[in-house]
Amino acid sequence: MHYGRDALVGVALFLTLLAKEGKKVTELKAGYPKYAIAKNKIELTPEIDVDAILEAVKQKFANENITDIDGVKIDFPDSWVHLRKSNTEPIIRIYSEAETMEKANQLAEDIKKVISSL
Repeated sequence: MHYGRDALVGVALFLTLLAKEGKKVTELKAGYPKYAIAKNKIELTPEIDVDAILEAVKQKFANENITDIDGVKIDFPDSWVHLRKSNTEPIIRIYSEAETMEKANQLAEDIKKVISSL
């Protein structure tokens, strides 16, 4: 096994945890906080420099925990947002997670406003 984006690896890790903990799925799930994930996007035009946008977002949020392995992920104390250029469409994908769907979507909208101000 390896830690990758492969769904089968995720299933194997989940089943391993179930076996180690000796719990039912519902019991395991009850121990985790509930979060909602929102998926948004920004349409790109040929003159938009995505790399410059991602770098500017990194600088704007430099005081937060930033990961830039695949795009830019910003970890806030109780939420996160991940921006990355699509490999198949002319868009920037914006994934955000927060305690509610409303907060997750608001986080994405806030990031869109930051980008539009650049």
